[in-house]
Amino acid sequence: PRPASAPWSPAAVEAALAEGRPVLINFTADWCVTCKINERTSLGSAKVAAAMEAANAVYLVGDWTRRDDAITAELERHGRSGVPLYLLYSPGSPEPRILPQLLTEGVVIEALGEAG
Repeated sequence: PRPASAPWSPAAVEAALAEGRPVLINFTADWCVTCKINERTSLGSAKVAAAMEAANAVYLVGDWTRRDDAITAELERHGRSGVPLYLLYSPGSPEPRILPQLLTEGVVIEALGEAG
């Protein structure tokens, strides 16, 4: 089963962090091949879903398929001009960890373990 996701917004990030929950953000687009591979192989895996549950993490998806100004601004804030961008916020830490553009299950699971 894929991890349940909600749409990304700054308010959703703040709400989850206020609850003391880590937040994994996937900025993606339908035309982004790397994004789709990562979603199929890493983010969509049962092991990652279990790690997210264990960390009590919130999974947010920022869909940039039709170019969204708020997402564009967030990408630029983290030095990116496009997707994919994977951010992992930990409670009590103001800045997110930027995960690699090419994800593996292990990278995501390890990062969640450290954030939880």
